[in-house]
Amino acid sequence: MKRFGTKRLSITVVCILLGVTMNVHTSAGYAKDSKATRAGVCSVLSRNLSAERVTTVKKETKKSTTSRMEALVDEELLSEDKDGNPTICGYTNLGIVKVKGNLNIRKNPSKKARIIGKISNHAGCEILKEKDEWVKILSGHAKGWVSKEYLVTGDQAYELANKVAHYVAKVNADHLRVRAKASTNSRILTRVAKGELLEVDKVLDDWIKVEINGDTGYISDEYAKTSYQLDTAVTLKELALGEGGDSNTRKSLVQYALQFVGGRYVWGGTSLASGVDCSGFTMQIFARYGIGLPHYSGAQANCGTRISASQAKPGDLFFYGSGRHIGHVAIYIGNGQIVHAASTRTGIVVGNAFYSNPICVVRLLNN
Repeated sequence: MKRFGTKRLSITVVCILLGVTMNVHTSAGYAKDSKATRAGVCSVLSRNLSAERVTTVKKETKKSTTSRMEALVDEELLSEDKDGNPTICGYTNLGIVKVKGNLNIRKNPSKKARIIGKISNHAGCEILKEKDEWVKILSGHAKGWVSKEYLVTGDQAYELANKVAHYVAKVNADHLRVRAKASTNSRILTRVAKGELLEVDKVLDDWIKVEINGDTGYISDEYAKTSYQLDTAVTLKELALGEGGDSNTRKSLVQYALQFVGGRYVWGGTSLASGVDCSGFTMQIFARYGIGLPHYSGAQANCGTRISASQAKPGDLFFYGSGRHIGHVAIYIGNGQIVHAASTRTGIVVGNAFYSNPICVVRLLNN
Protein backbone atom coordinates (compact mmCIF):
# COMPACT_ATOMS: atom_id res chain seq x y z
CA MET A 1 0.00 0.00 0.00
CA LYS A 2 2.92 2.40 0.61
CA ARG A 3 3.93 1.87 -3.00
CA PHE A 4 0.59 3.24 -4.21
CA GLY A 5 0.89 6.28 -1.89
CA THR A 6 4.36 7.11 -3.26
CA LYS A 7 3.14 6.97 -6.84
CA ARG A 8 0.23 9.30 -6.05
CA LEU A 9 2.70 11.81 -4.53
CA SER A 10 4.96 11.57 -7.59
CA ILE A 11 2.04 12.21 -9.91
CA THR A 12 0.91 15.20 -7.86
CA VAL A 13 4.42 16.71 -7.97
CA VAL A 14 4.66 16.14 -11.72
CA CYS A 15 1.29 17.82 -12.28
CA ILE A 16 2.21 20.80 -10.05
CA LEU A 17 5.58 21.30 -11.79
CA LEU A 18 3.89 21.16 -15.15
CA GLY A 19 1.37 23.72 -13.91
CA VAL A 20 4.13 26.07 -12.70
CA THR A 21 6.09 25.76 -15.94
CA MET A 22 3.07 26.35 -18.11
CA ASN A 23 1.89 29.35 -16.12
CA VAL A 24 5.13 31.26 -16.90
CA HIS A 25 3.72 31.85 -20.36
CA THR A 26 1.13 34.64 -20.49
CA SER A 27 -0.37 33.88 -23.88
CA ALA A 28 -4.03 32.97 -23.48
CA GLY A 29 -3.83 30.52 -26.37
CA TYR A 30 -0.74 28.87 -25.02
CA ALA A 31 -2.27 28.72 -21.54
CA LYS A 32 -5.25 26.87 -23.04
CA ASP A 33 -2.93 24.36 -24.71
CA SER A 34 -0.96 23.99 -21.48
CA LYS A 35 -4.12 23.12 -19.56
CA ALA A 36 -5.01 20.40 -22.03
CA THR A 37 -1.46 19.05 -21.96
CA ARG A 38 -1.40 18.92 -18.17
CA ALA A 39 -4.73 17.11 -18.09
CA GLY A 40 -3.52 14.64 -20.71
CA VAL A 41 -0.29 13.83 -18.87
CA CYS A 42 -2.08 13.32 -15.56
CA SER A 43 -4.78 11.23 -17.23
CA VAL A 44 -2.24 8.90 -18.86
CA LEU A 45 -0.33 8.50 -15.61
CA SER A 46 -3.57 7.82 -13.76
CA ARG A 47 -4.64 5.16 -16.28
CA ASN A 48 -1.23 3.48 -16.12
CA LEU A 49 -1.39 3.44 -12.33
CA SER A 50 -4.92 1.99 -12.42
CA ALA A 51 -3.83 -0.78 -14.79
CA GLU A 52 -0.83 -1.59 -12.61
CA ARG A 53 -3.06 -1.60 -9.55
CA VAL A 54 -5.52 -4.09 -11.11
CA THR A 55 -2.64 -6.38 -12.11
CA THR A 56 -1.18 -6.16 -8.62
CA VAL A 57 -4.54 -6.94 -7.00
CA LYS A 58 -4.93 -10.00 -9.25
CA LYS A 59 -1.45 -11.19 -8.31
CA GLU A 60 -2.16 -10.61 -4.63
CA THR A 61 -5.50 -12.46 -4.91
CA LYS A 62 -3.82 -15.45 -6.59
CA LYS A 63 -1.04 -15.38 -3.98
CA SER A 64 -3.63 -15.17 -1.19
CA THR A 65 -5.59 -18.14 -2.59
CA THR A 66 -2.41 -20.20 -2.91
CA SER A 67 -1.42 -19.34 0.66
CA ARG A 68 -4.82 -20.41 1.99
CA MET A 69 -4.59 -23.70 0.11
CA GLU A 70 -1.07 -24.36 1.37
CA ALA A 71 -2.12 -23.56 4.93
CA LEU A 72 -5.24 -25.76 4.97
CA VAL A 73 -4.64 -28.57 2.49
CA ASP A 74 -2.24 -31.51 2.72
CA GLU A 75 0.68 -31.04 0.33
CA GLU A 76 -0.07 -34.31 -1.49
CA LEU A 77 -3.41 -32.92 -2.72
CA LEU A 78 -1.91 -29.75 -4.21
CA SER A 79 -0.68 -29.24 -7.77
CA GLU A 80 -0.91 -26.73 -10.63
CA ASP A 81 -2.87 -26.69 -13.87
CA LYS A 82 -1.32 -25.99 -17.28
CA ASP A 83 -1.57 -22.22 -16.66
CA GLY A 84 0.21 -22.41 -13.32
CA ASN A 85 -2.92 -21.94 -11.21
CA PRO A 86 -3.00 -23.81 -7.88
CA THR A 87 -5.35 -26.82 -7.75
CA ILE A 88 -6.71 -29.25 -5.17
CA CYS A 89 -7.20 -32.74 -6.57
CA GLY A 90 -7.23 -31.09 -10.00
CA TYR A 91 -9.81 -28.37 -9.18
CA THR A 92 -8.97 -24.66 -9.29
CA ASN A 93 -12.30 -23.55 -7.77
CA LEU A 94 -13.22 -26.50 -5.60
CA GLY A 95 -16.67 -27.45 -4.42
CA ILE A 96 -17.51 -30.59 -2.43
CA VAL A 97 -21.01 -32.02 -2.17
CA LYS A 98 -22.44 -32.54 1.29
CA VAL A 99 -25.75 -34.37 1.02
CA LYS A 100 -27.45 -37.52 2.23
CA GLY A 101 -27.51 -39.87 -0.75
CA ASN A 102 -27.19 -38.16 -4.13
CA LEU A 103 -27.63 -34.62 -5.43
CA ASN A 104 -29.39 -34.03 -8.76
CA ILE A 105 -27.54 -32.10 -11.46
CA ARG A 106 -29.97 -30.13 -13.63
CA LYS A 107 -29.73 -28.64 -17.10
CA ASN A 108 -30.86 -25.19 -15.90
CA PRO A 109 -30.94 -23.39 -12.51
CA SER A 110 -34.45 -24.50 -11.58
CA LYS A 111 -36.04 -27.34 -9.60
CA LYS A 112 -38.26 -27.96 -12.63
CA ALA A 113 -35.31 -28.31 -15.03
CA ARG A 114 -34.41 -31.68 -16.50
CA ILE A 115 -32.05 -33.87 -14.46
CA ILE A 116 -28.90 -34.65 -16.46
CA GLY A 117 -26.77 -36.37 -13.82
CA LYS A 118 -26.21 -37.24 -10.18
CA ILE A 119 -23.37 -36.50 -7.78
CA SER A 120 -22.82 -38.32 -4.50
CA ASN A 121 -21.87 -37.12 -1.03
CA HIS A 122 -18.26 -35.87 -0.74
CA ALA A 123 -17.75 -35.87 -4.52
CA GLY A 124 -15.75 -32.97 -5.95
CA CYS A 125 -16.58 -30.46 -8.67
CA GLU A 126 -15.27 -27.36 -10.43
CA ILE A 127 -17.42 -24.32 -9.66
CA LEU A 128 -18.05 -22.46 -12.92
CA LYS A 129 -20.51 -19.74 -11.89
CA GLU A 130 -23.36 -18.89 -9.53
CA LYS A 131 -26.90 -17.63 -10.05
CA ASP A 132 -29.11 -16.89 -7.06
CA GLU A 133 -29.31 -20.14 -5.06
CA TRP A 134 -27.78 -22.25 -7.82
CA VAL A 135 -24.23 -23.14 -8.81
CA LYS A 136 -23.06 -24.38 -12.20
CA ILE A 137 -20.51 -27.17 -11.83
CA LEU A 138 -18.36 -29.55 -13.84
CA SER A 139 -17.66 -32.98 -12.38
CA GLY A 140 -16.58 -36.01 -14.38
CA HIS A 141 -18.54 -35.82 -17.64
CA ALA A 142 -21.45 -33.97 -16.04
CA LYS A 143 -21.91 -30.21 -16.42
CA GLY A 144 -25.00 -28.53 -14.99
CA TRP A 145 -26.63 -26.79 -12.03
CA VAL A 146 -26.94 -27.88 -8.40
CA SER A 147 -28.47 -26.27 -5.34
CA LYS A 148 -25.96 -24.10 -3.49
CA GLU A 149 -27.39 -25.42 -0.21
CA TYR A 150 -25.60 -28.76 -0.64
CA LEU A 151 -22.20 -27.48 -1.74
CA VAL A 152 -19.22 -26.77 0.52
CA THR A 153 -16.75 -24.18 -0.81
CA GLY A 154 -13.76 -22.07 0.26
CA ASP A 155 -11.84 -22.96 3.42
CA GLN A 156 -14.45 -25.56 4.41
CA ALA A 157 -13.93 -27.39 1.12
CA TYR A 158 -10.15 -27.21 1.51
CA GLU A 159 -10.31 -28.83 4.95
CA LEU A 160 -12.91 -31.43 3.90
CA ALA A 161 -10.78 -32.49 0.92
CA ASN A 162 -8.10 -33.72 3.35
CA LYS A 163 -10.60 -36.17 4.84
CA VAL A 164 -12.43 -37.48 1.77
CA ALA A 165 -9.85 -37.59 -1.05
CA HIS A 166 -8.81 -41.05 -2.26
CA TYR A 167 -5.26 -42.11 -3.09
CA VAL A 168 -5.60 -43.89 -6.42
CA ALA A 169 -3.53 -45.28 -9.27
CA LYS A 170 -4.75 -44.56 -12.80
CA VAL A 171 -3.91 -47.36 -15.21
CA ASN A 172 -2.28 -46.16 -18.46
CA ALA A 173 -1.80 -49.51 -20.22
CA ASP A 174 -4.23 -51.94 -21.84
CA HIS A 175 -5.01 -55.10 -19.85
CA LEU A 176 -2.52 -54.32 -17.09
CA ARG A 177 -1.57 -57.42 -15.08
CA VAL A 178 -2.34 -57.40 -11.37
CA ARG A 179 -0.02 -59.82 -9.57
CA ALA A 180 -0.19 -61.62 -6.24
CA LYS A 181 3.25 -60.32 -5.21
CA ALA A 182 5.58 -57.48 -6.21
CA SER A 183 7.39 -59.52 -8.84
CA THR A 184 7.04 -60.19 -12.57
CA ASN A 185 7.41 -63.87 -11.72
CA SER A 186 4.39 -63.77 -9.41
CA ARG A 187 0.98 -65.23 -10.26
CA ILE A 188 -1.40 -62.99 -12.27
CA LEU A 189 -4.58 -62.33 -10.30
CA THR A 190 -6.46 -60.45 -13.00
CA ARG A 191 -6.06 -57.83 -15.72
CA VAL A 192 -7.29 -54.25 -15.51
CA ALA A 193 -8.54 -51.99 -18.30
CA LYS A 194 -6.76 -48.78 -19.32
CA GLY A 195 -8.11 -45.69 -17.57
CA GLU A 196 -9.34 -47.52 -14.47
CA LEU A 197 -8.71 -46.08 -11.01
CA LEU A 198 -7.49 -48.49 -8.35
CA GLU A 199 -7.34 -47.73 -4.64
CA VAL A 200 -3.71 -47.51 -3.49
CA ASP A 201 -2.78 -49.41 -0.35
CA LYS A 202 0.97 -48.78 -0.45
CA VAL A 203 3.68 -47.54 -2.84
CA LEU A 204 6.81 -49.69 -3.03
CA ASP A 205 9.97 -49.64 -5.16
CA ASP A 206 8.75 -50.07 -8.76
CA TRP A 207 5.40 -51.48 -7.56
CA ILE A 208 2.08 -50.22 -6.28
CA LYS A 209 -0.03 -52.30 -3.91
CA VAL A 210 -3.70 -51.83 -4.80
CA GLU A 211 -7.11 -52.95 -3.59
CA ILE A 212 -9.10 -54.90 -6.16
CA ASN A 213 -12.00 -57.37 -6.12
CA GLY A 214 -12.09 -57.53 -2.34
CA ASP A 215 -8.40 -58.39 -2.18
CA THR A 216 -5.01 -56.77 -2.77
CA GLY A 217 -2.54 -57.11 -5.61
CA TYR A 218 0.47 -55.41 -7.19
CA ILE A 219 0.88 -53.42 -10.40
CA SER A 220 4.03 -52.01 -11.98
CA ASP A 221 4.42 -48.27 -11.32
CA GLU A 222 5.63 -47.94 -14.91
CA TYR A 223 2.06 -48.37 -16.13
CA ALA A 224 0.13 -46.31 -13.59
CA LYS A 225 0.16 -42.82 -12.12
CA THR A 226 -0.78 -42.15 -8.50
CA SER A 227 -2.64 -39.09 -7.24
CA TYR A 228 -5.26 -37.95 -4.76
CA GLN A 229 -8.72 -37.62 -6.27
CA LEU A 230 -12.29 -36.96 -5.24
CA ASP A 231 -15.30 -38.92 -6.42
CA THR A 232 -17.02 -37.41 -9.47
CA ALA A 233 -20.56 -37.14 -10.81
CA VAL A 234 -22.16 -39.51 -13.30
CA THR A 235 -24.40 -38.51 -16.19
CA LEU A 236 -27.76 -40.14 -16.86
CA LYS A 237 -26.21 -41.59 -20.00
CA GLU A 238 -23.63 -43.36 -17.85
CA LEU A 239 -26.51 -44.64 -15.71
CA ALA A 240 -28.48 -45.81 -18.75
CA LEU A 241 -30.26 -49.13 -18.36
CA GLY A 242 -29.32 -50.36 -21.79
CA GLU A 243 -31.46 -50.36 -24.88
CA GLY A 244 -35.18 -51.26 -24.64
CA GLY A 245 -36.55 -54.73 -24.01
CA ASP A 246 -35.60 -54.88 -20.33
CA SER A 247 -38.43 -55.79 -17.97
CA ASN A 248 -39.93 -53.35 -15.51
CA THR A 249 -38.57 -55.51 -12.67
CA ARG A 250 -35.01 -55.17 -13.94
CA LYS A 251 -35.33 -51.42 -14.39
CA SER A 252 -36.91 -51.03 -10.97
CA LEU A 253 -34.17 -53.10 -9.29
CA VAL A 254 -31.41 -51.07 -10.91
CA GLN A 255 -33.04 -47.75 -10.03
CA TYR A 256 -33.43 -48.94 -6.44
CA ALA A 257 -29.76 -49.96 -6.25
CA LEU A 258 -28.62 -46.61 -7.66
CA GLN A 259 -30.34 -44.79 -4.80
CA PHE A 260 -27.55 -46.01 -2.53
CA VAL A 261 -24.60 -44.71 -4.56
CA GLY A 262 -22.39 -42.84 -2.13
CA GLY A 263 -23.33 -45.14 0.75
CA ARG A 264 -20.77 -46.59 3.17
CA TYR A 265 -18.78 -49.77 2.71
CA VAL A 266 -18.50 -51.79 5.92
CA TRP A 267 -16.78 -55.16 5.96
CA GLY A 268 -19.41 -57.77 6.87
CA GLY A 269 -22.15 -55.11 6.78
CA THR A 270 -25.69 -55.88 5.64
CA SER A 271 -27.46 -52.58 6.37
CA LEU A 272 -28.12 -50.24 3.45
CA ALA A 273 -28.54 -47.45 5.99
CA SER A 274 -25.35 -47.89 8.02
CA GLY A 275 -23.06 -49.82 5.68
CA VAL A 276 -22.66 -52.93 3.51
CA ASP A 277 -19.92 -54.93 1.87
CA CYS A 278 -20.20 -56.11 -1.75
CA SER A 279 -22.29 -59.23 -1.09
CA GLY A 280 -24.28 -57.51 1.66
CA PHE A 281 -25.26 -54.88 -0.90
CA THR A 282 -26.46 -57.38 -3.53
CA MET A 283 -28.18 -59.47 -0.85
CA GLN A 284 -30.25 -56.52 0.39
CA ILE A 285 -31.10 -55.22 -3.08
CA PHE A 286 -32.41 -58.58 -4.29
CA ALA A 287 -34.22 -59.25 -0.98
CA ARG A 288 -36.52 -56.34 -1.80
CA TYR A 289 -37.58 -58.26 -4.92
CA GLY A 290 -38.21 -61.53 -3.12
CA ILE A 291 -34.89 -63.22 -3.95
CA GLY A 292 -32.86 -64.57 -1.04
CA LEU A 293 -29.06 -64.65 -1.37
CA PRO A 294 -26.34 -65.85 1.02
CA HIS A 295 -23.96 -63.27 2.45
CA TYR A 296 -20.86 -64.31 0.55
CA SER A 297 -19.93 -63.50 -3.05
CA GLY A 298 -18.59 -67.00 -3.73
CA ALA A 299 -21.86 -68.56 -2.58
CA GLN A 300 -23.96 -66.04 -4.54
CA ALA A 301 -22.15 -67.13 -7.71
CA ASN A 302 -23.71 -70.58 -7.28
CA CYS A 303 -27.24 -69.15 -7.36
CA GLY A 304 -29.25 -68.65 -10.54
CA THR A 305 -28.04 -69.39 -14.07
CA ARG A 306 -24.59 -68.65 -15.45
CA ILE A 307 -24.49 -66.70 -18.72
CA SER A 308 -21.82 -65.03 -20.83
CA ALA A 309 -20.97 -61.37 -20.26
CA SER A 310 -22.22 -60.57 -23.77
CA GLN A 311 -25.70 -61.80 -22.75
CA ALA A 312 -25.87 -59.65 -19.62
CA LYS A 313 -28.93 -57.51 -18.92
CA PRO A 314 -29.50 -54.92 -16.21
CA GLY A 315 -30.01 -56.76 -12.92
CA ASP A 316 -27.59 -59.61 -13.62
CA LEU A 317 -24.64 -60.19 -11.28
CA PHE A 318 -20.97 -59.87 -12.25
CA PHE A 319 -18.39 -61.73 -10.17
CA TYR A 320 -14.68 -60.91 -9.93
CA GLY A 321 -11.61 -62.34 -8.25
CA SER A 322 -8.33 -64.06 -9.03
CA GLY A 323 -8.06 -67.31 -10.94
CA ARG A 324 -11.18 -69.26 -10.01
CA HIS A 325 -11.45 -67.64 -6.59
CA ILE A 326 -14.39 -65.21 -6.39
CA GLY A 327 -13.93 -62.26 -4.05
CA HIS A 328 -16.26 -59.54 -5.32
CA VAL A 329 -19.78 -59.12 -6.75
CA ALA A 330 -21.57 -56.24 -8.51
CA ILE A 331 -24.94 -55.53 -10.12
CA TYR A 332 -24.91 -54.88 -13.86
CA ILE A 333 -26.93 -51.76 -14.74
CA GLY A 334 -26.48 -51.77 -18.52
CA ASN A 335 -24.35 -49.75 -20.91
CA GLY A 336 -21.22 -51.59 -19.72
CA GLN A 337 -21.62 -50.27 -16.16
CA ILE A 338 -22.03 -51.80 -12.70
CA VAL A 339 -23.06 -50.52 -9.29
CA HIS A 340 -21.27 -52.08 -6.33
CA ALA A 341 -19.93 -51.62 -2.82
CA ALA A 342 -16.34 -51.27 -3.95
CA SER A 343 -14.17 -50.55 -0.90
CA THR A 344 -14.04 -48.80 2.46
CA ARG A 345 -12.59 -45.69 0.80
CA THR A 346 -15.03 -45.35 -2.10
CA GLY A 347 -18.21 -46.90 -0.71
CA ILE A 348 -20.99 -47.70 -3.18
CA VAL A 349 -20.11 -46.48 -6.67
CA VAL A 350 -20.88 -46.85 -10.36
CA GLY A 351 -18.06 -48.18 -12.51
CA ASN A 352 -16.92 -50.03 -15.60
CA ALA A 353 -18.21 -53.62 -15.67
CA PHE A 354 -14.96 -54.69 -17.33
CA TYR A 355 -12.51 -52.81 -15.08
CA SER A 356 -11.31 -56.34 -14.33
CA ASN A 357 -12.06 -59.57 -16.16
CA PRO A 358 -15.26 -61.00 -14.66
CA ILE A 359 -14.92 -64.63 -13.59
CA CYS A 360 -18.58 -65.29 -14.26
CA VAL A 361 -21.97 -63.63 -14.79
CA VAL A 362 -25.13 -64.95 -13.11
CA ARG A 363 -28.80 -64.35 -13.94
CA LEU A 364 -31.35 -64.39 -11.12
CA LEU A 365 -34.24 -62.61 -12.84
CA ASN A 366 -36.04 -64.67 -15.46
CA ASN A 367 -37.97 -61.82 -17.09
